[in-house]
Amino acid sequence: MRLRADVSVADTDYGQVLLDERSGRYWQLNPTGVAVVRALLEGADENAAVAALTFAYEVDEARARQDVSALVAGLRTAGLVTT
Repeated sequence: MRLRADVSVADTDYGQVLLDERSGRYWQLNPTGVAVVRALLEGADENAAVAALTFAYEVDEARARQDVSALVAGLRTAGLVTT
């Protein structure tokens, strides 16, 4: 997975913001969202992102899997990523 070329990323005090330069809309990611997106952009699959999330934060695997799936689906629906 990778971000579209016209999606900008900015770090914030509480995570990151993804800006869709075509529409002007943005997504704010909390620290766990940032961890998931970074893992996926570095080539990890969803299973590896789940493992990274459960390792770094106090979250059980089922909840982490649900959160990763929801985030990936949202990014795809918003058209922010390509595969």
